Amino acid sequence: MRFVLSSKIFRATVTEANLEYQGSITIDSDLIDKAGLWIGEKVLVVSNTSGARLETYVIPGKAGSGTICMNGAAAHLIKKGETVIIMGFELSDKPINAKFVFVDENNKCIKQL
Repeated sequence: MRFVLSSKIFRATVTEANLEYQGSITIDSDLIDKAGLWIGEKVLVVSNTSGARLETYVIPGKAGSGTICMNGAAAHLIKKGETVIIMGFELSDKPINAKFVFVDENNKCIKQL
């Protein structure tokens, strides 16, 4: 068994960083669905801007809002305006076809693979 990439939201822009929230990343529900992520799923978030990497879990944001919000301690590492890659992984005994979601500067899906 191996952990393999199952979903990826590519070059999303962080719209908010909320230190007061207890933790996680808020993602527009439309993007969650398109990427095949689950609410509560552990994800790896990588900042293209700063190089910061962290693991957290997904909570849903308003559909169509373009929300990508770093919450709690993660807001110290990844700030509003940074671009990020959000990746989900799956434990599998065989290769899988990952879902890729490409977004524009407003976090609207422009292409899916």
